[in-house]
Amino acid sequence: MEPVSIARGDSCLVLAMPHTGTWMPESAMMALNDRGRQLTDTDWHIDQLYAGLMPDATIVAANFHRYLIDANRDPRGESLYPGQNTTQLCPVTDFDGAPIYAAGQEPDANEVAARLAAFHRPYHAAIEAELMRVKEAHGIAVLYDCHSIRSEISFLFDGVLPDFSIGTNFGVTCASTLEAAVQGICARDDGYTHVLNGRFRGGWTTRHYGQPEKGIHAIQMELAQSAYLENETSPWRYSTTKATRLRRPLKDILNVLKNTAQEIDP
Repeated sequence: MEPVSIARGDSCLVLAMPHTGTWMPESAMMALNDRGRQLTDTDWHIDQLYAGLMPDATIVAANFHRYLIDANRDPRGESLYPGQNTTQLCPVTDFDGAPIYAAGQEPDANEVAARLAAFHRPYHAAIEAELMRVKEAHGIAVLYDCHSIRSEISFLFDGVLPDFSIGTNFGVTCASTLEAAVQGICARDDGYTHVLNGRFRGGWTTRHYGQPEKGIHAIQMELAQSAYLENETSPWRYSTTKATRLRRPLKDILNVLKNTAQEIDP
């Protein structure tokens, strides 16, 4: 299994999908406990949700599961949200704080280093290469990091998550015009809720690549899975009805990012 899949487009947009993959090496899967093998914390069907919305966008997707190594975590292992509950570079608990490995089977430092080299680095090498390619072609690149999560996870946050959680690390990772354009679309759609830089303000991908002063803009979109799944429980069925409605503002978001980026002076 290749660690990353790339579908190249010719616009300035690069869509990153770090958590849609479900592949695990057999040895790693066997080390998980029964709870871990359910792969609950997958960004279920995000690839299907975004499919075809922006045909000229480049898509970089991790094929491996986040329980193997999380492609949206700092490779040094530093927390993105100091003082708050979160999961590690190589998670040993799920989003509910429960162990995902059989006792004594957690990855040691050598195993973490091996996974970093085999999976995390190739994924980010692909993102970096695609960003450089589209920036050379257009003078600007926009990275849109695609995520989803259950709307209620008391271990990670209080209450119910908004449908759209926009992350720009408090405006650091992209031009203010891009941030405002995306927020405007999320705010205008009746029936949906949104927050800007709330519980999720952008993971390592957004923070690492978002350098607007260098012509690379990054924004993370964390969607509540209740907005497009039938239920936020196994077997995680895709709701065509919900997804069809949600795809409309998502398409508008991608279009406005592309069009607004073209108006920014490199």
